[in-house]
Amino acid sequence: QVQLVESGGGSVQTGGSLRLSCAASGLTFSDYSMAWFRQAPGTKREFIAGISWSGSRESYADSMKGRSTISRDNAKNTVYLQMNSLKPEDTAVYYCAAVEEVTNWAPSSMGYWGQGTQVNVSK
Repeated sequence: QVQLVESGGGSVQTGGSLRLSCAASGLTFSDYSMAWFRQAPGTKREFIAGISWSGSRESYADSMKGRSTISRDNAKNTVYLQMNSLKPEDTAVYYCAAVEEVTNWAPSSMGYWGQGTQVNVSK
């Protein structure tokens, strides 16, 4: 049974930083590309960042490019998202996802999802 468990969310002020973690189990982690998405109330789930199985390739959405860094530790079966210079519009539930073969970073292309972690950014 595949499980993705996010942690590290919370409440910060504008300009603050958070580091999200996603611990994976039930799959061969190094076979999967990993991604972070977010979803604010009333909006569609949005791609934030993705990383290849080896960690050699990263992709970012414009919304957080330059303010976020995705990384992974295959020995720990964990993917991270470092977020800096946070803004109120970054408030959302953040999800990690796993996909075995990346064709694109659309939510519908992902194979497995975590339950999400809430990030609140206040003014």
